[in-house]
Amino acid sequence: MTSARVTRTMRVAALALPAVLLSALAACSSPPSHFYTLSSGDTSPDALRTASNPSFLIEVPPVDVPPQVAKNQLVVQTGPTQVQVLEQERWASLPGDEIRRALSSSLTQQLGTIDVYGTPYPDRVPVYRVSVNVQRFESWPGSRALIDAVWSVRAVRTQAVLTCRSVVSEAVAGGYDALAGGHRRAVQQISTEIAAAVRNLAAAPARGAVVTCPASTTGPAASPSASAPASNAGTKG
Repeated sequence: MTSARVTRTMRVAALALPAVLLSALAACSSPPSHFYTLSSGDTSPDALRTASNPSFLIEVPPVDVPPQVAKNQLVVQTGPTQVQVLEQERWASLPGDEIRRALSSSLTQQLGTIDVYGTPYPDRVPVYRVSVNVQRFESWPGSRALIDAVWSVRAVRTQAVLTCRSVVSEAVAGGYDALAGGHRRAVQQISTEIAAAVRNLAAAPARGAVVTCPASTTGPAASPSASAPASNAGTKG
């Protein structure tokens, strides 16, 4: 290698070195990200026990949430019409996924059943589909965590359906851990109300039944169930 080429190589390396150092310093100075989940993390024997031959099954499809909060970053209210997106405070997965997973876990435990969403199931076992549409998912640091959700329970393959609305506001202390905990309690409250509706619908007579929403929710009575031809195993109506 000629001396001119060596000199030029050294000059390029010298110019690149400050950029490398600046990048390293920037990485060291960036605040760490924190991740939150709505799952309870309950590992007690009761929580881990699986249902054996349940009398009915449930389906919990993906949950709809407002577009402005459908992101990994926490979106907090700073005023009635203002929000702030927190880059370092994040959900472990998208809020809709977090809510669906938490609801599925809670409902299967409360009802002693299995969530068969996306999984084939036998025709002989009744299935109740739980659909949830979150209208508001508000995070007020040091104040409250609010979830306003419209949800329905439908007996698959029949016309029996119950549609209700739950509005749950949980007081929270300061800090984002407390805020995530408030949303976790709100989801648990909604799952308790849904579980009551599933039990009522499952216990209703096969024809002409009228089931109302739980006392803590609002909504119309369920439509009467109607007979429908059984579909092939593994299909969903």
